[in-house]
Amino acid sequence: MLHKYRKIVPIEAEQFNGSKEQVKRYPIIVLGTLQDGCVYTGCPCVLKTKEGGMNLKKGDYIATGVDGEHWAIDQDIFERTYERVN
Repeated sequence: MLHKYRKIVPIEAEQFNGSKEQVKRYPIIVLGTLQDGCVYTGCPCVLKTKEGGMNLKKGDYIATGVDGEHWAIDQDIFERTYERVN
């Protein structure tokens, strides 16, 4: 029988803006060039995860799980499925 499930553990997330600071903070591989302190908007980036590399673009969210693992979430999907908690 099919059941519905809801996540019970909050995650931390940050919107990727392409800054050099974010590239240093997360396991991101930049496949293009850096310009003016930011990753070039058309530049493909890869976020290293436990399961392998995930494509990452400006506007996507970088989520951090309970074990410190990271993954990328498309901006549209993130905004439809997560809400901010304080």
